[in-house]
Amino acid sequence: MHRTEVVMGIPMSVDVRDLTDERSAAEAVDAAFAVLRSADERFSPYREDSELRRYERGETAPSADLQEILQVARDASAASSGAFSIQAPDGSLDTNGVVKGWAAERAAGVLREHGSRRFCLNAGGDVVTAGEPEPGRAWRAGVRDPFEPTRMMAVVELRDGAVATSGTYERGAHVWDGRTGETGAALLSATVVADDLTTADVLATCVLVLGVEGVAWAFAHGAREAFGVLPDGRVVTRAGVAGVPVPLG
Repeated sequence: MHRTEVVMGIPMSVDVRDLTDERSAAEAVDAAFAVLRSADERFSPYREDSELRRYERGETAPSADLQEILQVARDASAASSGAFSIQAPDGSLDTNGVVKGWAAERAAGVLREHGSRRFCLNAGGDVVTAGEPEPGRAWRAGVRDPFEPTRMMAVVELRDGAVATSGTYERGAHVWDGRTGETGAALLSATVVADDLTTADVLATCVLVLGVEGVAWAFAHGAREAFGVLPDGRVVTRAGVAGVPVPLG
């Protein structure tokens, strides 16, 4: 079963390959999307009635889920020496740097709870996978070229794992450096492969802000693979700065 819906303002898709009973597959996918929609409603910085905004105004104590999200942010801030931050330049809280990956990973957990061991969940280009779509073949996730977003600059093959890309090429300077409070980033885009999407998503944002040194840093903080793209088009890998993209396997 394959389904696509718009959640958090972006297209998200779920592809389940091993639940052959149509009703069981539909229930699993329904439950996964329910998790994604709930996260958007509860933690969106754009909804004045969201739990995040009510917590920020002191109207409610943080739920266990919000505490977990805030702890992920605190851990990422500490690990990146303050580069990662959920406090926006205007002083408000913006947990989007954590929530999308966290929610998608939660939704993947729901698919597993419903018995699926072969699926791909794509949250606007950030992907978490389990198993194989077909025996002997990995899931393939494309990484877009920040200079030409309709073109793929690399393809990541995954079985059990996740890949996330953070960049400025679509939404402009929406990422800020927690050390300075200024928007902007040292890289045009950063891609990280990790065991789970919460980790991959947060690390990709960190690498985007940290720049060249962030790629090597990511490997010490949970990345399986990582690379970034500089404003001049050069690609930064674990080995250093290269002239052309290096496909990941």
